[in-house]
Amino acid sequence: MPPRFQEPYCSAGCPVEAALGLIGGKWKGIALYHLMGGTLRFNEIRRRIPGVTQRMLTTQLRELEADGLIVRVVYPEVPPRVEYSLSTKGRTLEPVIMALKSWGEAHARAPQPQAAEAAA
Repeated sequence: MPPRFQEPYCSAGCPVEAALGLIGGKWKGIALYHLMGGTLRFNEIRRRIPGVTQRMLTTQLRELEADGLIVRVVYPEVPPRVEYSLSTKGRTLEPVIMALKSWGEAHARAPQPQAAEAAA
C-alpha cells in the first residue's frame, strides 16, 4: 500500500514563504524569465513585459537586486547605460521558472469547465 500523503506544514517563516517572498510580485518572475536569455537593458525588459509601468518595473528590479537574484551594472556614459543580468543565485531559479512555465502551459491556459459550459 502506498504511503499516505501528509499535508505539508508551513508556518510563518517557512522556506516556501521565504522563496515566494523573493520571487513573488506581479512582475518579478516574468523579469527573471526574460533575463534567463541573457543580459538586457531596462527598456528591453520593459518592452518584453507589456503592461508594467516604468516605476513598478524599477521597484521590482531593485528588489531582485537587493535579494541578490540579479546584477545591475551602470556604465558611466551619457546617457547612462544600465544592464541587468541574472546573478549566480538567480541562475539557480531557472529550473523553478521553467517548471512554472510548463505548469502554466498545461493548466493556466486551459479553458475552465464552467466557462466552457456557460459558453455552450
